[in-house]
Amino acid sequence: MGPVLSSVVERLRPRSPGGRARETLRRLGEEYPGPARELCALVHHDAFQLLVATILSAQTTDERVNSVTPALFARYPGPAALAEAEPAELEKLIHSTGFFRQKTKSLLGMARALVDDHGGGVPTSMAQLTALPGVGRKTANVVRSVGLGRPGLPVDTHVGRLSRRLGLTTEVDPVKVESELNAMVPAGQRGALSLRLILHGRAVCLSRRPRCERCVLADFCPSAFSSSSSSSSV
Repeated sequence: MGPVLSSVVERLRPRSPGGRARETLRRLGEEYPGPARELCALVHHDAFQLLVATILSAQTTDERVNSVTPALFARYPGPAALAEAEPAELEKLIHSTGFFRQKTKSLLGMARALVDDHGGGVPTSMAQLTALPGVGRKTANVVRSVGLGRPGLPVDTHVGRLSRRLGLTTEVDPVKVESELNAMVPAGQRGALSLRLILHGRAVCLSRRPRCERCVLADFCPSAFSSSSSSSSV
């Protein structure tokens, strides 16, 4: 690359967090195309199934969740059926996802709340979702952005790690990370950005050994090819 072209490229690199966020959104959109629903690895057919699958996904893999949900949804196709489930039977069906006793309690409480307080439907507001047993802000954002077509930016370990490496935020608390990213990302694209960051974090920007040489963001990422980017605490 000649000095003139190099100078042009240097000027075009986004330097502000907002600029890096916009370019990240554009490039990862090309790398991992599709809307949030298509990018989500949890297999589901409606917002209720996604809510169940997301609760089950805590401390396990999406693949493991997808291996148990077909039988689970066949046995309990909706909130009313799940609300009446026998705990022992439910525990057996979800046992392989880990923490099955707590997840059973959360699923039963969530289903009963949907039936008693929401007419068997999944509410759309953050306040109503996080009031459901077993539903935190991350789960609510998944359901809002993927299952309900509403704005929502789930922040998991991948999203937090990549956001800090890219210089989009210095925050560690997921709620603060979400707040800062929300200010930089159009509401309708927040869920897709989160899922793309997750996919990129799993495939390229690994925790301990990021593959910067393969990264489409490396030319403007402040952490690219630096020793600090190899730290799992970044």
